[in-house]
Amino acid sequence: MESHLLNGVKTYAPSSREELMAYAIKNQQILVAVNAEKILHATKQSREIINRNLGYPDGAGAVWALKKKGLDAAKIPGCELWLDIVSHYYKTKTFYLVGGKQEIIDQTVKQLEKEFKGINIVNYRNGYIKSDQEKKDLISDIVSKKPDVIFVAMGSPKQELLMEEIQKQHSAVYQGLGGSFDVYTGNVKRAPHWWVKNNLEWTYRLLSQPSRIKRQIHLVRFFINLHLNKY
Repeated sequence: MESHLLNGVKTYAPSSREELMAYAIKNQQILVAVNAEKILHATKQSREIINRNLGYPDGAGAVWALKKKGLDAAKIPGCELWLDIVSHYYKTKTFYLVGGKQEIIDQTVKQLEKEFKGINIVNYRNGYIKSDQEKKDLISDIVSKKPDVIFVAMGSPKQELLMEEIQKQHSAVYQGLGGSFDVYTGNVKRAPHWWVKNNLEWTYRLLSQPSRIKRQIHLVRFFINLHLNKY
């Protein structure tokens, strides 16, 4: 699977979700979403985190940037990818979930068990790790239960740093999910399918939350830089 540096961010260009999932499973990688904001606002720390792991094109901006480099990549939203992984592997792999408020993670597990009959979730916990001891206990539990796939929904870079720390003691497939548990359980509404399909999810978010205008203005700069071949 080919990759390219976009403002110093190593971003892979999978042709399909299936290719990305198979590559991650085979190589036991940490999956990190890359979008226009992460490319535009890349820092030394964020670049190093993504470049150590498997950065994939989560948004249309990353896809367009890769295509400008001659790589044909599929857009793979992280909030969909983790469910694709579950759907493809729930009969053969084991899972561990970390993240969200207690009521959200409880609801997520209950919904997964209802939707994917027989799924083996070896354990789960909320994302509020308040001490080093709690983190040590989490890592010990993961090492003990040996899950094949671990989802961590805590936001970046916190989730990536935690996944890297766990991976040092237990090899598995990891994916950082941000607020995906909230979306999955319906506690946060995602853009309707038409907006997502036509790469206008950012527009829907802006219309729904006008306060995001300052954040979205930065995307204009991203597309100008992209047009000027600065990535």
